[in-house]
Amino acid sequence: MGNLIIRNAHIKDGEAQKDIKIIDGKIVEIAARIQNDNNLEEIDAKGNAVLPTLIESHIHPDKAFLEDRKPNLSGTLEEALKNTAELKKLYTYDDVKKRAEKVLRWSVLNGTTIMRAHPDVDPFEKTLGVEVLLDLKEKYKEVLDMQIVAFPQEGIIQSPGVLEMMEESIKMGADVVGGCPYSERTMEDTIKQLNIVFDLAEKYNLPIDMHADFGTNADDPQNTCIELICDMTIERGYQGRVAIGHVTTLGSLDPEVAAPIFDKIAKADVSIVPLPVTDMFMTGRTERKNIPRGMAPVLSMMERGVNLAYSSNNIRNAFTPFGNADLIAVGYLLQVSQQMGSADQRRAVLDMVTYNAAKAIGVRDTYGIEVGKNADIVIYDCDDLSNLINDQPLVRYVIKNGKIIVQNELSRKMASVLMGD
Repeated sequence: MGNLIIRNAHIKDGEAQKDIKIIDGKIVEIAARIQNDNNLEEIDAKGNAVLPTLIESHIHPDKAFLEDRKPNLSGTLEEALKNTAELKKLYTYDDVKKRAEKVLRWSVLNGTTIMRAHPDVDPFEKTLGVEVLLDLKEKYKEVLDMQIVAFPQEGIIQSPGVLEMMEESIKMGADVVGGCPYSERTMEDTIKQLNIVFDLAEKYNLPIDMHADFGTNADDPQNTCIELICDMTIERGYQGRVAIGHVTTLGSLDPEVAAPIFDKIAKADVSIVPLPVTDMFMTGRTERKNIPRGMAPVLSMMERGVNLAYSSNNIRNAFTPFGNADLIAVGYLLQVSQQMGSADQRRAVLDMVTYNAAKAIGVRDTYGIEVGKNADIVIYDCDDLSNLINDQPLVRYVIKNGKIIVQNELSRKMASVLMGD
């Protein structure tokens, strides 16, 4: 745990710069000027923007960097699942670790120190992804807090043995129960899977994080499960403990049909996590003109009180042949695709990858630029939060538990060239 004073931090647009004092990895004081009575290390933010470190609330490190091995030529979900299943049969521990570790390192360098990872648990990969990520969680614990989801990519009902593998994963140390209701063959089996997921979560008192409603056809009952999930959440008393990724089908509903559904999501306190790069790349493939954005309608949901985060999802594989674990870059795509152009809306996108994401994965008690919270802080080379995503700025410092873990500064020589000195 580190001790540190950050000088001249821009914490909120329209407010004066503040100093932040950190003792034993916790923020203990935020004020206009803090005396350094104990000769603590200091860094000067120089009026630059300061945020709590970013949160990858939905990412698959075990499947990263597979695109060059078997490209998804059609760009469809069906081919992505097929190609990835074939590659998973060839996985080894060292291969999965090498690829996943690269994602973790890139994430930290880009200002992310909290992650919810979704390794597959299925007949091909079995529990290998969970095993690898548990080992990496321990290895990187000084710089990255990781939650691990037991994610049944290939379904539970249609894949005998997966339920037992999920339970084994939980006993090994997985933190979250995953679900993928659209992976089953019938709507009846989809409902069975949802009940199993809630039963398993209740048995081990764990949160739930599902992939659901990933499509654009609102007439497909297997891709319109959100209301059913919300009803189950309320019936089971699981409000505030359920997150759902994708939910792109909501973007295909007429506003008057969608509004009461958004209200139900807010009532159930279910967090929605759009995945802009994957969602926009994979959806709308059957359309020939006016191809839809293929995302959950962020602004409309926000207006109805739904908690929204966003995340990278996949890095360079059959589902998403792009990405470098840079959440600020993903936020740029989100704000453009969702037409979030005002200063307040652009700041709301930052909230989606910080405070909203903290709520989505259940870490609000320890997270934020507030006295008493963990000193997990990122400092950017910009001075305006409303334009931070537009600027795509240099990450100057990443601080974890009060310790500087990443530092990037322009050299004095380069700075003099840029300033014309």
